[in-house]
Amino acid sequence: MAPEPANGMLFTIGLVATWYSCNIGVLLLNKYLLSNYGFSYPMFLTMCHMTACSLLSYASVAWLKVVPLQAVRSRVQFLKIATLSLVFCFSVVGGNISLKFLPVSFNQAVGATTPFFTAVFAYLMTRKREGWITYLTLVPVVTGVIIASGGEPSFHLFGFIMCISATAARALKTVLQGILLSSEGEKLNSINLLLYMAPMAVIFLLPATIFMEGDVLAITVALAREDKKILWYLLFNSSMAYFVNLTNFLVTKHTSALTLQVLGNAKGAVAVVISILIFRNPVSLTGMLGYALTVFGVVLYSESKKRSK
Repeated sequence: MAPEPANGMLFTIGLVATWYSCNIGVLLLNKYLLSNYGFSYPMFLTMCHMTACSLLSYASVAWLKVVPLQAVRSRVQFLKIATLSLVFCFSVVGGNISLKFLPVSFNQAVGATTPFFTAVFAYLMTRKREGWITYLTLVPVVTGVIIASGGEPSFHLFGFIMCISATAARALKTVLQGILLSSEGEKLNSINLLLYMAPMAVIFLLPATIFMEGDVLAITVALAREDKKILWYLLFNSSMAYFVNLTNFLVTKHTSALTLQVLGNAKGAVAVVISILIFRNPVSLTGMLGYALTVFGVVLYSESKKRSK
């Protein structure tokens, strides 16, 4: 029997609430571990995330049958997925590094510029042109971040560069995914794509972690002897990183990509408010106005893209 509309609505609301909780939860716990707790190893933390995504993706597809398994059909497709994995890996590492130096509120303000970088990469790589109104909506997106940067009391140049780089990498992955996996035979849903990308990311991250954070394992073991909570933090944080992707897929499936975009804009604002309440990081009126302008620009951009289709 099909679920009653009320039950269906409750299910969707619960799904969105879970997606929000996982998104904001992993962001805040990343910030706590990397900055407040003093676990300053963003590459190792990202590797933990990718390891959890590898194991839980396999469990979801092979055992729980959340989605049917989609096989990699050729060596060329495998190399395309590996390229996406490398870019994805850089975006997550960059985002985690930025959280060492920047408050979550400013991190989210910079992250909201993703549509700007997506439009730039789409034009450079595919020569895809948008309408002039769509490009005009990107002006407040960028202007807002410039204003927020000038008014950010905790501004850190290296953290800002890493945050911008991570945002650009996320946009690049989106555009590359559309180019590399464009044919019907190569398209993968997000759960299957994560199933293949996450283990590749672990392989990319392992030598980098050993080279740049070589003593992290010994330090983690030493920390665990003093405070066993660090192991629970890492386990919970890594599991949430997977559930961000799973709930993202499920929300898109049960609503629409456009709804996801709108909810994503609101999620950023919610994350900003919660992070300020928890971490008590100083904020300025100028910074908040800049962030508000960026979000307003993103909403205009989404509306413009919807109307152009």
